Amino acid sequence: MADETLTLSLDSGDVVIKLRSDLAPNHVARIKELASEGFYDGITFHRVIPGFMAQGGCPTGTGMGGSKKPDLAQEFNGEPHVRGTCSMARSSSPNSANSQFFICFDDATFLDNQYTAWGNVISGMEHVDALPKGEPPANPGKINKATVA
Repeated sequence: MADETLTLSLDSGDVVIKLRSDLAPNHVARIKELASEGFYDGITFHRVIPGFMAQGGCPTGTGMGGSKKPDLAQEFNGEPHVRGTCSMARSSSPNSANSQFFICFDDATFLDNQYTAWGNVISGMEHVDALPKGEPPANPGKINKATVA
């Protein structure tokens, strides 16, 4: 269980994320469930801000959508939001995370204990770096396939 990974296959290559159920068991369970159902396949990174983060997981590509599953209660933890940290996006309500997530490009520790960190990129961060930038990007990068191992 400790070695579970999520692989996001992007056009430029695979991003492998170590899933941290020790930090956020309910959020990791949701990510795995959505990935196994094919929810993330074809979904874009609709918000990519250089030096900050790449956000995806919205089925509409607008940043306003989520899965049909209920929102999750927050699982804020002490994991620092630094390069490669994967965390859940949410609205202003702490208990509104659903399917959207972001991957930090750089130090974003001002988000610590306010967003639920659930994983760390262990390989392929250069493919996250290569995503088209913008809010939203003119031609957004997308997750071709998300798989859990």
